[in-house]
Amino acid sequence: MNTLRTVFFMTLLTLVLVGIGGAVGGSGGAFFALIIAAAMNLGSYWFSDKIVIKMYKGKEVNSGLLYEVVQEICQRNNLVMPKVYILPQPTPNAFATGRNPSHAVVAATEGLMQTLSREELMGVMAHEMSHVKHRDILIGSIAATIAGAVSWMAHMAQWAAIFGGGDEEGNNPIALFAMAIFAPIAAMLVQMAISRSREYEADRGGARLCGNNPHYLASALRKLEAANQSSPMPKVNEATAHMFIVNPLRGGGLKNLFSTHPPVEERVRRLESMTSF
Repeated sequence: MNTLRTVFFMTLLTLVLVGIGGAVGGSGGAFFALIIAAAMNLGSYWFSDKIVIKMYKGKEVNSGLLYEVVQEICQRNNLVMPKVYILPQPTPNAFATGRNPSHAVVAATEGLMQTLSREELMGVMAHEMSHVKHRDILIGSIAATIAGAVSWMAHMAQWAAIFGGGDEEGNNPIALFAMAIFAPIAAMLVQMAISRSREYEADRGGARLCGNNPHYLASALRKLEAANQSSPMPKVNEATAHMFIVNPLRGGGLKNLFSTHPPVEERVRRLESMTSF
């Protein structure tokens, strides 16, 4: 059901992009929007891991506790060993990226290594390996890319409305302004829905991968949420925030309604209710 829901939301995102392209330039604009999306998706498919790791100054490791924990998870579950990186960030967090299980990267911050016990670390990395196993890493990259393209096209619609533009059928400026306002909101909501559904599934899958023990991850999530709320990660690119296991941006109030991450309290509740598989 989660897979079908993700396909539905990805299709909806693409339709939003094509719709705003058509509003700006008619059939030619819609086609141009598809070309832009294809080019951006191709780039994210091949280079997303390198771009994100470089953005956060990650350093690859081939030994040590983090590497050993990931290796144990992979050997126990017959998974392909990903590349393992440590990020020089004091706030505890982690993410996975890459285009498929054979070209995957898992990364953890220095703060994560200092904050969690070995069992909690295993719960977090099992969550990330669940993302890798179910190819969520590619889905997340594509969703972020298309959502970014929608926002870019929305700016074009805004300028077209200001200068009296429209498609060949004469769309009026009011319609273009409406598209410029509501298309990015729709893209954000779709991206949020994709990310939230995959996080719940990765929590459950991660519990399976670390020996059917959901309490490792539940305990880790409590610590990560508290640390990220009190001291959010500095210099986080909002386009990559959905990749982390907990939201690295300071939330609260209405912001939580539009977060790409489900509430940690609900994630913990679901994990602790998994008494059997």
